[in-house]
Amino acid sequence: MVAVAVSAAVLAGCTDKTTADAKKPGPAAAKVGQGVSPLKNPDGTKPGIAPITSKAEKEEARQLIGKVRTANRGPKTGYARDKFGYAWMDTADGVPMARNGCDTRNDILARDGRELRYRAGSTCVVESMTLDEPYTGKTIEWRKQKATAVQIDHVMPLSYDWQMGAAHWKEDKRKQIANDPLNLLPSDGPANASKSDSGPATWLPPNKQIRCSYAVRFAQVSLKYSLPVTSADKQTMLEQCAN
Repeated sequence: MVAVAVSAAVLAGCTDKTTADAKKPGPAAAKVGQGVSPLKNPDGTKPGIAPITSKAEKEEARQLIGKVRTANRGPKTGYARDKFGYAWMDTADGVPMARNGCDTRNDILARDGRELRYRAGSTCVVESMTLDEPYTGKTIEWRKQKATAVQIDHVMPLSYDWQMGAAHWKEDKRKQIANDPLNLLPSDGPANASKSDSGPATWLPPNKQIRCSYAVRFAQVSLKYSLPVTSADKQTMLEQCAN
């Protein structure tokens, strides 16, 4: 996870495609305040991250988490954000939404936000939106002028990835995990900052209703990229989905 303070200039870095500045409904607009269960969203392209509450879903979640390998964290030596490509690149081939003309940050804001308003002349740059923020359970009325109020969280933090094996990957694969919508959630800025590069054993979302879903999403990223988690993290993940 990397907490990135994004300036207006960075947010303006998408390709403009039309002159429309209309308020357009985002993917989450169909059900206000709700997202999709990660169990029903294995590629991360659907909006949000809904709570997992039923006994059957929790059992399914535990089975998924049970497949995750464990290992000790390796050294952080050599880690840098740019080892995963420049922030929010649109050219991380092999993941959904790549090369669509919009940077990754704006793709994720559009995926999870509702009541989206775009910059004049653009169908990429989100200038304002309403976000039903999963980590705190708050509704955030976001404006680009205060960009860092909403940050894009790497669910499985990039530094954590590095220590668990990504240090030995080719750069293309590191670019994928950094820009894969499966690994990205718009989050409350202070909550995201408090997470730093923690695994689930040392940081969980303040919103307890979402913790099982968060553990599932962490496991989905782990399994997709064949990265282990620590034993303590896996145990904590299983506990979040206990019946």
